[in-house]
Amino acid sequence: MTYADWLLVSGERGNTATRLDERRPDGAAWSEGNDARPLVHGAVYFAELLAAIRAMHAGDLFLFTDWRGDPDERLGGPGTEIGAVLERAVHRGVIVKGLLWRSHLDSFRFSEEENRHLGEEIEEAGGECLLDMRVRPGGSHHQKMVVLRHPGRPELDVAYVGGIDLCHSRNDDSAHRGDHQALPLAAAYGPYPPWHDVQLALRGPVVGDVEAVFRERWEDPSPLSRSPLTRLRELLHREDTIADRLPPQAPDPAPCGTHTVQLLRTYPNRLLRGYPFAPDGERSIARGYLKALRRARTLIYLEDQYLWSPRVVACFARALATQPQLRLIAVIPSVPDQDGRLALPMNLIGRITALDALRRVGGDRVAVYGLENHAGTPVYVHAKVCVIDDVWASIGSDNVNLRSWTHDSELSCAVIDRRTDPRPPHDPAGLGDGARAFARELRLELMHEHLDIAAAAPDTAGQRAEEELCDPVAAFRAFEEAAAALDAWHEGGRRGPRPPGRLRGYVPPELPWPQRVVATPLHHALVDPDGRPLRLRRRNAF
Repeated sequence: MTYADWLLVSGERGNTATRLDERRPDGAAWSEGNDARPLVHGAVYFAELLAAIRAMHAGDLFLFTDWRGDPDERLGGPGTEIGAVLERAVHRGVIVKGLLWRSHLDSFRFSEEENRHLGEEIEEAGGECLLDMRVRPGGSHHQKMVVLRHPGRPELDVAYVGGIDLCHSRNDDSAHRGDHQALPLAAAYGPYPPWHDVQLALRGPVVGDVEAVFRERWEDPSPLSRSPLTRLRELLHREDTIADRLPPQAPDPAPCGTHTVQLLRTYPNRLLRGYPFAPDGERSIARGYLKALRRARTLIYLEDQYLWSPRVVACFARALATQPQLRLIAVIPSVPDQDGRLALPMNLIGRITALDALRRVGGDRVAVYGLENHAGTPVYVHAKVCVIDDVWASIGSDNVNLRSWTHDSELSCAVIDRRTDPRPPHDPAGLGDGARAFARELRLELMHEHLDIAAAAPDTAGQRAEEELCDPVAAFRAFEEAAAALDAWHEGGRRGPRPPGRLRGYVPPELPWPQRVVATPLHHALVDPDGRPLRLRRRNAF
């Protein structure tokens, strides 16, 4: 196996304006020698981030981008509100720079006020946080990254990329009792919605790549908004709209691990004037998936917030059609995040049509599940994870829908481990690639939680179950059996001991045809828009 079998080479990114693929003398479009660690759950990520910020000294650099930021969200108990933690860092002399999506109106339940408040707290302390609306109409900046650089102490340099925002509802753990600083979701999730999410901690040369992504956006000379009303409000509120110059970028940290990491992104084809670093947009997330899926042979494991868009799901359907032994497991929210006569059909129509397309091709090789905690409350799946054949793994901000693949700004990491996993099957895909340690361990960690399999000592039933899950067919069957047992327990009135596991079979509700007729065009126009140039839309190409 070569990395070029799975990852995009420079010419395949489709964006010659970015500096990402020109950072290395050998022209490699990825970095080797990294240490990548999945941080499953917001509580794990927040605890590590809090410790890392507290260890920063004067002259260190803290960079972040986010979709939403709540200044009062606690990273680890009273006194650890993210706004206050960053204020104290600024007072210690840490250079803090942030880019937050300006957002649409709060009446649409987005986050304009919260993002402004976090930005104001940082600015008042002496840092700099800009509200960025340089997006396509109806779009958002959805990237969630944090970079910590330490001049003179590069061994401490770290970046975080994934699906976890610095905001309410994210601070949950494996028990999934929810974050008591909660955002309102559909009533089924209760007052403190259980939240499942994943972030990736990165050390090594890839930290420089993540910083380069931040710098491209920070150094964009375009106005933060094209809206005359927004620009007038910026003047009236004396908002900071001009990005100060960043210190020169330090050399990349030294290699420290076995992981090859490629940064994949989405930027839309922005109307009138594009991004200087992506004039025609960038769709390397879509292209990365398309290339990896062409090598899929045994198992695609997905965790995704949406799994919408027939035009996106078509690439998964093609893989299923081409490879008769290929299976797909998807873990998604059981219930859409919003209630309401209009919101519910708009949230469901894309998923219903996408799942129909997958099941037409894959039949019983396609299995879709929701999650619940041990109290029976649905768990909101916000993770964006894909593992293909225990070789290629991705963790990022992007969902499997057209919005994430074409319209919003997104950032994802594709990871391939140099180490092979010693447990059989050693080469499940039969292509000579071998099962790679990072991808398999990520899949097993997530499956263990959903099946209620605790870490076990050798020669115990738990250890044997772990070894069985290495086999893609056995893993597929284990999910199927666990969900069937829990579904039957609920259908039987919840009598007797609750079966182990948290998986529930997902069956999309039926939508009457009048709702379908109304919801379909609204879904495509408002919920899942297309940000590609017209020439690519016509060919459904990325």
